[in-house]
Amino acid sequence: MSPPSQIHAVEFDSAKLQRLGFGQQQNTLLPPATLQQLHLELGLQLQTSLEAEKILATFFYGIQRLMPLNALSYEQRSADLLLKFGERTHHRASYSLSHEGEHLGELVFQRNLRFSELELAQLETLLSCLLFPLRNALMYRAATQSALRDPLTGTGNRIAMDQTLSRETELARRHKHPLSLLMLDIDHFKRVNDTHGHATGDEVLKAVAESIKSQLRNVDMVFRFGGEEFLIVLSNTCREAAAMVGERLRYAALRLTHPAPEHPIELTVSLGCATLLPAESADSLLRRADNALYVAKRDGRNRLAMAG
Repeated sequence: MSPPSQIHAVEFDSAKLQRLGFGQQQNTLLPPATLQQLHLELGLQLQTSLEAEKILATFFYGIQRLMPLNALSYEQRSADLLLKFGERTHHRASYSLSHEGEHLGELVFQRNLRFSELELAQLETLLSCLLFPLRNALMYRAATQSALRDPLTGTGNRIAMDQTLSRETELARRHKHPLSLLMLDIDHFKRVNDTHGHATGDEVLKAVAESIKSQLRNVDMVFRFGGEEFLIVLSNTCREAAAMVGERLRYAALRLTHPAPEHPIELTVSLGCATLLPAESADSLLRRADNALYVAKRDGRNRLAMAG
């Protein structure tokens, strides 16, 4: 196990931890444990879930029964997974996890006091409980993501889109939060395929997808709607804020140029924006965003149109 590179992890909020079944004071309610007891208990507990978040939360709170620990962060780049529990502090112990040559991610323990040699040895003993459950969780995550992800662009596919739209519409109604959609289309994409070939067209699609994702918040979601169209779901986002996001995406596309044998391909996109109305269905919201996109294309492309 070797030290990893610097990790930039995403903190879990208290609501997320509550949904996973962990209260903020859980570690203070559990009795202390010896290394042998904790090794046995974690060996059983960590095998009861296939969610990496829950496995690592169980591991984090379990270790606090043996020694003081302020934070645990985890990163697995290939799984697009970054997690952080607790508050960052000065002293850290870092491990690169692997099993039979398979890289399982980077794990960092943090606390206010320097770790002793005995404590480091104890951590390494407990890590043996984590390897198999974490490997299984990563395999499950990869299989789930593969089923819900567009293989070319890495965005969500239509199945994931339908599930997300249904869920986000219900949440927006229940909590009375705004919900907006952006439907984005690459202008004159057929011309790119006809002139430069489908391989170049695929590269353009991937570049546009990356450009979209780079402009969004972590909570925003992007899906490949079909062909050269993408749908962006903006939770808790009102009409005016969604319009600002749409303009940001449009300008980001203008900055993209794709190399080609004759001359660089310059790209523009058109967007339609719709915000959920009271008692509106997910299908109706999607249809209004699509209609707004049609208006943007009809009026000259390279623009954003708002649904009425």
